Amino acid sequence: MHVRDIDLNLFVVFDAIYSEGGVSRACFRLNLTQPAVSHALGRLRAMFNDPLFVRRHHVMTPTPLARQIITTVRQALNGLETTLTHTNRFDPARTPKRFVIGLRNNLEAPILSALVNRISAVAPLVEIATVRCERNNLERELAAGTLDVAIDTLLPLPAEVRRIQVLTERISVFARRDHPELGARLDKKTYLRLEHVCVTSRRSGLSFEDFQFQRLGIQRNVRLQCQNFTTACHVVSRSNMLLTASDSAASLLDQPGLLRQFPCPFPISPHINYMYWHATAEDDTPNQWLREQLQAAAATLGPSHLARKRGRATRRRLPVLASLAAE
Repeated sequence: MHVRDIDLNLFVVFDAIYSEGGVSRACFRLNLTQPAVSHALGRLRAMFNDPLFVRRHHVMTPTPLARQIITTVRQALNGLETTLTHTNRFDPARTPKRFVIGLRNNLEAPILSALVNRISAVAPLVEIATVRCERNNLERELAAGTLDVAIDTLLPLPAEVRRIQVLTERISVFARRDHPELGARLDKKTYLRLEHVCVTSRRSGLSFEDFQFQRLGIQRNVRLQCQNFTTACHVVSRSNMLLTASDSAASLLDQPGLLRQFPCPFPISPHINYMYWHATAEDDTPNQWLREQLQAAAATLGPSHLARKRGRATRRRLPVLASLAAE
């Protein structure tokens, strides 16, 4: 016998008869008709090959087998009840909960800093984990629940995956603070003459920036290609190469002041980030709460959020938080 072949409501009836000592009182407790309860009891007797209850002096007395299993049945029912209660009445101040967020490398530091600052006091039992998610697996992971939400660029996903725009980042150019060839501004000629670091996880094809440059008929001199923005920022802070990236890139350095930030001398579109979740989580209370917190955290970030960080030499210590991987 397997649990998938059993109607769990039968155990609710079993517990009611055991507690009330009779079918009639169990009917009143469960708001069911006597034939329905009697039918359920018959199915239970057939399932266990035992009468379970015998009538003695107008009372349904449990058999030894019924007394043997009642504790386990009640523990299971209580466990299900607790699960349903916690799911439907999520209280971030009291409910332990672990959320998994798919997040790109350059957004991890600013988004998580803003999120933790927002929820650490009001949700002490909530744990956050960020993971790298391959874009071609995003729909599957959201549907399976291995990801609660994800934040990424605009992706061609089906209608079952909901999305909302959460953060627009302008594209800037970063260079080391004491770059010998840069003055107060960066012009087009100097930009094209200098060497560049390109960040992309693709083995072939154009990066987000180079795709836009190609449409403008521009080709920059890429000297180094790497996989994440942390590496790129460290390389740029110690070389004469430039990095063209969204504003959040410089926040990956322990000392963002090592880099200077210039407007991109060419008209390049901003990087628009969307938050994704699956339709099955649309009305899920914990997921709704997480989406609200991420939206509010992203709203504190904008084109000027790095300017507020410049000059801060000390690194803020974050509360306990699981950061598993980054793109």
